Amino acid sequence: QVQLVESGGELVQVEGSLRLSCAASGRINEHALGWWRRAPGKDREFVAEINWSGSIRNYADSVKGRFTISRNNAKNAVFLQMDMLKTENTAVYSCSARRTPFVEGFDVADGQSYESWGRGTQVIVSS
Repeated sequence: QVQLVESGGELVQVEGSLRLSCAASGRINEHALGWWRRAPGKDREFVAEINWSGSIRNYADSVKGRFTISRNNAKNAVFLQMDMLKTENTAVYSCSARRTPFVEGFDVADGQSYESWGRGTQVIVSS
């Protein structure tokens, strides 16, 4: 329903930081939002998601403590702050939106429930 455009992907060194942004063409104040990535030769995997109000955040175990998802409903945007980056974090990162709220501890990281997807932004972590 809404169009999403990611930005901020760059070439960055190991242990460096990067902040990704995702802008929506329409109102996303009632949407849950998520970040996903697809590394070379691998399937798409879940990174993080946030509920409509920002009160609930879910992360993949591999990024907990290093990545932070946040949102600004007034600006129709969602962000992903990435710290202490590793070479294995190299991937195309995409943002997504769903109108049906996720159930904490049950259907988190459910790609099929996300209705809108951006094309992605490339992140390359180099040693």
